[in-house]
Amino acid sequence: MMSILDEDLTGTSSFSPILVVGAGKMAGAILSAWLEPKDGSEGIDPETLYVEDPGSPEDVLDLLAKYDVVPKARQDLPEPPQLVIVGVKPQVIDGVLQDLSTRISSETLVYSIAAGKTLADLAKHLPDRTAIVRAMPNTPVMVQSGMTALIANEFVTESQRALIDSLVAGTGTVAWLDDESQMDAVTAVSGSGPAYIFWLAECLAKAGEGQGLSPELAMTLAKATIDGAGSMMGLFETPPSELRENVTSKGGTTAAALEVLMSDEGLAPLIEAAIEAAAKRSKELSG
Repeated sequence: MMSILDEDLTGTSSFSPILVVGAGKMAGAILSAWLEPKDGSEGIDPETLYVEDPGSPEDVLDLLAKYDVVPKARQDLPEPPQLVIVGVKPQVIDGVLQDLSTRISSETLVYSIAAGKTLADLAKHLPDRTAIVRAMPNTPVMVQSGMTALIANEFVTESQRALIDSLVAGTGTVAWLDDESQMDAVTAVSGSGPAYIFWLAECLAKAGEGQGLSPELAMTLAKATIDGAGSMMGLFETPPSELRENVTSKGGTTAAALEVLMSDEGLAPLIEAAIEAAAKRSKELSG
């Protein structure tokens, strides 16, 4: 059996083999970043990749076909996987993990992106002392600009942690949590967060239409503005509050708008209520 630190030709280390169980939209987005890395980030060798999901979306199937990876109901691996990505729906994960328990080894790292399933939920269906990392990615991993929060159990080795950190960094920003209870808040802020931004774009465009802009121009303005503002926050270390102040002239148009948005009945209490609702639902899903 290969070591967990299997050296490739470039001198870097990688998991091999890698098994993906459940290659839906999110797992497919992660695989896209790993198979086609950018900016020198760590990728994976498609020859080490095995995918179990005959029902993958067409775009994921196209990606896998590009690298001659054929999804099946169950793969015959040459040896136990050193990394298992679990991307199935929470409703069926128990049975999937029970099947995996007979196919993994003591060197396997199980990496779960199943929403609401805690480390304890995952561990009870796997062999004792199985290394597990629970992840909460968000949809911008599709364009390698995602946010992924991770929590590891006590059996994850430093080598495994470093390797998965390097891989996940290829999908965007990575944050390791110290307390699994933080995952509900993470889910509310970043896991569900892209939907809030998409809704903001819709609202901006609709308001632009109300001021006489065509739907096409209003949406172009909204999308480009959000994209540009996000890029500024990503590129500069300047706090968002300072960036806001830099574009707010006293008595100007931005100040007039912010007077509404920052009022006691403005955006802040709505966002707080939305995050509270999402976090509450996350807790409910976690049992």
